[in-house]
Amino acid sequence: MLNWLLIFLPIAVYLEFSHGNPTWIFIASMIAILPLAGIMGRATEELAIRAGSTVGGLLNATFGNATELIIAFFALKAGKLEVVKASITGSILGNILLVLGLAVFLGGLKHKTQVFSQKNAGILTSLLTLSVLGLLIPAVFDLASVNFANFAQPADLDFRLSVAVAVVLILIYLGNVYFSLVTHKDLLSGHEEEGHEVAKWSVPKALGILLASTVAVGFMSEFLVGSLEEASQSLGLSEFFVGIILIPIIGNAAEHASAVVFAMKNKMDLAVTIAIGSTIQVALLVAPLLVLLGLAVGQKMDLVLHNPLELVAVVAGIVIANSIAKDGESNWLEGLMLLGVYVLLAFAFFYFPTVSAAAH
Repeated sequence: MLNWLLIFLPIAVYLEFSHGNPTWIFIASMIAILPLAGIMGRATEELAIRAGSTVGGLLNATFGNATELIIAFFALKAGKLEVVKASITGSILGNILLVLGLAVFLGGLKHKTQVFSQKNAGILTSLLTLSVLGLLIPAVFDLASVNFANFAQPADLDFRLSVAVAVVLILIYLGNVYFSLVTHKDLLSGHEEEGHEVAKWSVPKALGILLASTVAVGFMSEFLVGSLEEASQSLGLSEFFVGIILIPIIGNAAEHASAVVFAMKNKMDLAVTIAIGSTIQVALLVAPLLVLLGLAVGQKMDLVLHNPLELVAVVAGIVIANSIAKDGESNWLEGLMLLGVYVLLAFAFFYFPTVSAAAH
């Protein structure tokens, strides 16, 4: 559906290598990532259908947030650590409030009241709560070390703690994969049997397209990050706003569409699983991987969120996700409220004054 936007791929390449206006490079590369993310999602789905439910589920989990991980990696490599951390927070909020909100709202307009498995949603929200709280521990540690222990320079300790937290979260993620695909795969068997899909692409074709689109996303991400500073100034946007709102929306475009489509088909179990499951992937896999990848590229990235607005927003997101999932039912008004909260936060992040990390 968005494949016509691929025209922006050669446009971005031309602008980059002809040293064009950074703002146009930023816009062109950002738009080009949208269809590329969709193509990566389609190729992964084709491989998943052929590989069977167990390996397929692992593939979907692994590549679910690949686009955003690639964008964040190039930002990390460029030393834009606050942008990377903002994109992690933005992805968590975007999945819980925007993706789930759109799915519940549009699905509710069509089907009035929709139901989903309380048991499955309960497992997901419990894991979500634990994983996101794990991400918040470094921020609480930083706050306590400065205000209660009177330790003036906690940066090195913040980093060491973040590395330890990253390792633990990845281990929990691996445990979650084993739980979902081996010991308790019957919990998801109902979802897997709903489609009876037939693969339309051969394995070599799917692998080739997945590889090509991943490489293309890598180039577009490098262009995007390289032009970020000048473009954000030209557009009147802070890098923080770009990281917390724009990058997550672009990076997760394919998942956004999938959740909404399933909700409108009255398959709310799948929509909820996509929205909350993707958030869990960000907290347990993407964020920890970025900390460890930072070691490889010489960037000491910690998981400390210095902005109190981010902390409040993430905690609010957890509370909202649990309240939506607890009764196993949803309607369009709940979706509208989720979207309303997201828009309010977007305005707050837009107007939030830019504070350099050095000021901390």
